[in-house]
Amino acid sequence: MGRLFGTDGVRGVAGRDLTAELAMDLSVAAAHVLGDAGAFNASVGRQGRPVAVVGRDPRASGEFLEAAVVAGLASSGVDVLRLGVLPTPAVAYLTTALGADMGVMISASHNPAPDNGIKFLTRGGYKLPDAVENEIEQRVGEKWERPVGASVGRVREAHGEADRYVSHVLSTVSGRLDGLNVVIDCAHGAAHMVAPEALTRAGATVETIGARPDGLNINAGVGSTHLDKLQQIVISRNADVGIAYDGDADRCLAVSHTGEVVDGDQIMAVLAMAMHAEGKLAGDTVVATVMSNLGFKIAMKNAGIDVVETAVGDRYVLEAMKAGGYNLGGEQSGHVLMLDHATTGDGLLTSLQLLAVMAREGRSLAELASVMTRLPQVLINVKGVDRAKASIPELSTAVAAAEAELGETGRVLIRPSGTEPMIRVMVEAASAEQAELMAGRLADVVRTACV
Repeated sequence: MGRLFGTDGVRGVAGRDLTAELAMDLSVAAAHVLGDAGAFNASVGRQGRPVAVVGRDPRASGEFLEAAVVAGLASSGVDVLRLGVLPTPAVAYLTTALGADMGVMISASHNPAPDNGIKFLTRGGYKLPDAVENEIEQRVGEKWERPVGASVGRVREAHGEADRYVSHVLSTVSGRLDGLNVVIDCAHGAAHMVAPEALTRAGATVETIGARPDGLNINAGVGSTHLDKLQQIVISRNADVGIAYDGDADRCLAVSHTGEVVDGDQIMAVLAMAMHAEGKLAGDTVVATVMSNLGFKIAMKNAGIDVVETAVGDRYVLEAMKAGGYNLGGEQSGHVLMLDHATTGDGLLTSLQLLAVMAREGRSLAELASVMTRLPQVLINVKGVDRAKASIPELSTAVAAAEAELGETGRVLIRPSGTEPMIRVMVEAASAEQAELMAGRLADVVRTACV
């Protein structure tokens, strides 16, 4: 068996790769690794079995996978609170708020409906480190002593806890959103109930699209990976702003009143500058990945804000934030982490914070986002090559020549794929033509030298 856990939990086509049997076995193993609640229970004065909270997005397959996960946990002696359909960050928040020993989210994020996934969260609502994932994998299928009688876990419905999460994200926002006309795209996903409610309670006038999940239409032509419809509606309704969530609502992108896309880098830039101005940006630093646009880094430097750079992936952003004591970080894709308020990327929280800056400063999103100029970025995936050769001298020499030509107006990033025989070539430059020309030239070097 290959490694089950990928970059964000266990994913696959539900019913084929991710079966009910596997979901149950994983949950049993996770219960044995994460559900050892003795010391924790003693520290909080609680007695009895460990507790897990379980949420999911609206995929049809989530129904049978949830049943399998709950069965695996309860049969292992874990009490289960079924949260129903909620965003990933809501499950993370409620893991802590309800004093649970672990959280489980059943979702495949922005993937199409046939896919699904299982994410486990530690006590405190954080994603699992690699070492813990490895331990769970090692214990899948092991022999174990099954609880009986009063020792088996009990299952309770906790759908009403959604309001606790909504109240939490609203409590993070100072001021009201009255006067803002907002179109939100919920991707027919996990945010379809909580996002309209939260923004409406905050005072915005809200129109929704992608808010009628049927179990099969999640992310289908809507959400943060399909912005065309949102752009059209924002313009046609003369709205102030559009917000698009992904399937599990752990990230968001935005659209200005002119229909221009505002990506994660620009959202981070707006939030960083607002927090910096208020003295709330820890260490005057924001954490971003190597894929963040050079324009973001230039804007931060001009504003007197430092940037800590990490590998691609929100888990690496989180590690750097925790290590340095920083409270803002994220990715170009719209995963934004605000550790003062959440333990994971939270699309609803991010959108509320962004809208609050607009309302507080009385400026359009287009004006706010203009503090950063996105440099043209070209990415070429060179397939069928030896990814282990991404740092050979011949390629390093070509990269050095390209960087010398670009100077401070651009940059080059050569990155091997983590899973495929492919090397990614990314070039940013002052003009799209220059970026395309240089990326093509470097891609040719990769094809020739990395075979």
